[in-house]
Order: sequence, then C-alpha cells, then structure tokens
Amino acid sequence: MLQLGDGLTCFSAVFLLVLLGTRSAVWSTALTASLYLFVVLFRFPQVPAGRVKQVLRPGSRLASGGVSVVAHRGGGHDAPENTIAAIRAASANGATGVELDLEFTADGIPILMHDETVDRTTNGSGPLSILRFSEISKLDAAAKHRLSDRFQGEKVPTLQEAVEECIKHQLTIYFDVKGHADEAAAALKKLYQKHPVLYNSSVVCSFEPKVIYRMRQADPEVVTALTHRPWSLSRFGDGSPRYTSAWKHLWMQVLDVLLDWAHHHLLWNLCGVSAFLLQKNYISTDIVQYWAERGVEVVAWTVNTAVEKKYYQQLLNINYITDSLTEDCEPHY
Repeated sequence: MLQLGDGLTCFSAVFLLVLLGTRSAVWSTALTASLYLFVVLFRFPQVPAGRVKQVLRPGSRLASGGVSVVAHRGGGHDAPENTIAAIRAASANGATGVELDLEFTADGIPILMHDETVDRTTNGSGPLSILRFSEISKLDAAAKHRLSDRFQGEKVPTLQEAVEECIKHQLTIYFDVKGHADEAAAALKKLYQKHPVLYNSSVVCSFEPKVIYRMRQADPEVVTALTHRPWSLSRFGDGSPRYTSAWKHLWMQVLDVLLDWAHHHLLWNLCGVSAFLLQKNYISTDIVQYWAERGVEVVAWTVNTAVEKKYYQQLLNINYITDSLTEDCEPHY
C-alpha cells in the first residue's frame, strides 16, 4: 500500500486542486478516490530488498564504504562512451558497474548510443531514425573522443554485445533507456530471459516513468529506477535555459515543480522502483533519509572529482555514477 505520509500528502493535494478548479466537494471526492483506486490497483510492488541489495551493492568490486562506483556511459572520459572499450576500461579501473544508454537503429536493432544522432560521438552524421545498423556498424565510435588515437576504429556495439561483455567482467549494468518504451521493454525482456544472471546484476532506469512502468509490465522481477534532475524541463544540464520565450520558460518551470512533486509522492510508488538516480547537486542527508524510509536507494550522478567521491562514499554512503575512474574531469552532459 501507499506510505501513509505520501498518501495523505498526495491525495490531499489532489483534492484541494480539484476543489479549487470545480468548487464541488462531490467532484473533488470522486476524482481523488478514483486516483487512489487507480494507484492501488495498478501499482507494482517493489522487488524484494534482498535482491535489490545484491544488484545495487554486490558483494564484490565495491569501493570504500561499501558503495558501488558506476562508470557513466561506460566511463566516457576514460574511453569512448558506450563502447566495448569503455566497458573493458571500466572493469580494469575498478568500477562496480557501468551505465549504458539504450537506443535503436532505423531497422530496430538495440544499440548503445546516448544521443538521437551519431554526430557527436562518431565520424558519421544523421539521426538514428534513418540509419540502419549496417550503416552504423561502419562508423568509428572513437572519432570525437579525446583519446581517439588510442581507440581508433572502435565500433558502436549492439546491446547484446555490450551485455555479454559486462557479464564476462562481472559488472553491474545500469540500462539507461532514452525512450521507445515498448521496444525497449521487449528487447530487455528477451535479454533477461536469455541471461537470467541479469536479474541479480542489473537495473533498468529512465527519466521517463512510462518506460519504467512498461518494463515492470513486461517483467515485474526486474529491478528498476527513476532518474531525475529538478528543473530538467526548463533548463539544460549545465543550468542554461532551454527556451528563449519567457512565457514558455515559466510554463516549463511550473511543469518542473509538478514533475518533481509527482516523483516524490506518486510515480515512484506506482512504478515500484527500487532506486532513485538523482543529479548530485540536489542530494543531502535529508533526501537520502527520505528515500530510505520508502525502501528506495539514492544513486548520485555525475560525481567527477576526488573530493565529491569522498563525500558521497564516506559521508552519505550512497552509490554514485562517474565519468572517470582515473582522474577529475568535467561532467559529460
């Protein structure tokens, strides 16, 4: 069932908003009760805590303090992001796991890619929506990397290839799903069926609650997480506004407030997530405690300096995602 505090906060707020809009206590009560029944009937329970701990804090490869260190996009500072080379480098550098971005080619092949185009990371150009895998497989995934000479000719891997490499190195996998909820859930379900070890060594995460809900529908045994950065609708990762129009920016800020509220009081419960991946600047002891009371682990991203790593490991004692396991670096947005 819903946490008592969350239930009172969530449904009291809904009741008051509907009451203000309709001026009808009957409609307010009916709509609030309907929402409550929807959540109760269609929510997914969390995966058992013992298995979640096995995934998020495996017995081996943990950093000091017993936390997991996860290489962002495989460790995009140390090797070309989302490549087999990055996975191998992350393993060699002592990572507990890797965060990998799932996207699809025009012909439906699941691959590792962060962007919707190949322009930023490869020597190719164009959106994934019009590029077939036969075309993408010819690209150099190291072409734009700072260490391109060392990794020249590195290919864009399929999801299958990446998973097999991670299993080989006993790395925990954080599947970051960018969209394509139905396709992603189907592709990942096949992978979990083919490699049952993933149930105890991986987590599916996304900024989009729909993706996580679809994944739980496809396979409720999969450990899942919501990813969140406050003000993500109105601002880019570096803090700059997404929109030049003042009215549109203001409207997106309103939606940001609503989305943040929904994450903390409704969506996590509806999806039954086991972890909350939160941008590092918004994490405090109170936030960690808030989620711990709900059986949810906080994972910080992206933590890229030695001072920050020490803070999250030793003081907050939470897992973190980093762009580099070898040196301090700027965040990769």
